[in-house]
Amino acid sequence: MSASPTASPAGVSAREIDVAYGDDVVVHAASISLDAGTVTALIGPNGSGKSTLLRALARLHPPVAGDVTFADGAELRALSGRELARRITLLSQHRTAPGGVCVRELVEFGRHPHRSRWGGRDPEGHSAVARAMELTGLTALADRPVQALSGGQAQRVWLASCLAQDTALLLLDEPTNHLDLRYQVEVLDVLRDLADEHGVGVGVVLHDLDQAAAVADRLLLLESGRVTAHGAPRDVLTAENLTRAYGIRVDVDIDPADGRVHTRAVGRFNDTAVRAASA
Repeated sequence: MSASPTASPAGVSAREIDVAYGDDVVVHAASISLDAGTVTALIGPNGSGKSTLLRALARLHPPVAGDVTFADGAELRALSGRELARRITLLSQHRTAPGGVCVRELVEFGRHPHRSRWGGRDPEGHSAVARAMELTGLTALADRPVQALSGGQAQRVWLASCLAQDTALLLLDEPTNHLDLRYQVEVLDVLRDLADEHGVGVGVVLHDLDQAAAVADRLLLLESGRVTAHGAPRDVLTAENLTRAYGIRVDVDIDPADGRVHTRAVGRFNDTAVRAASA
């Protein structure tokens, strides 16, 4: 999967943005940059504003303060819906497939921004759809009704639709939900391939901290709507940061073999000191 030759340069930056539901500001003065060839993961407890911040970058929840600007200087608020859809795509948590469509047809929905207004011409559409289905392991299911799929399979169909949209920026809100272990790993592999081989800028919300550490170049930790730490995984995923953010003791280890960060939330069931004392 690659951005089309005419696509704008990958990259978008939000500076000091506030996002509100009515009068209630839920994201406060947040800044985030998604750059070409980079995976940025948003982490933090439930209700911390991760999904809302991601949606703001796609203008599904426009900021009430601050600016969002693309790498070529275009401002988020100034783009038409069609122009925006050629630059950035979002895989949200909750999507409902229309009845009576097969896998291939749903994946083809992602090509809408690239079709001509009247004739529906889309020279790159067939290859983009085929490539997206191959990347997500759906080729053999192309003609199956979407409503006959499992939750995990349906999640992969929506991901394929986003990949078929073929934008230089890809946003994903908890893309590994409902997926078994194999497809969790494969989805994260796809994200790394998109960044490393095709220069796509990826922003992704993840709850699994070890997965975030493994796949992301940069992390943003959010707490109560504020970015409280950002940077490389080993700089953000510290015991101090995570214990404060999640309100539970979190131990952090660095693997001496590969330098990767591993985390462990400690409760009564796996606190060896508590279990030894009660034995």
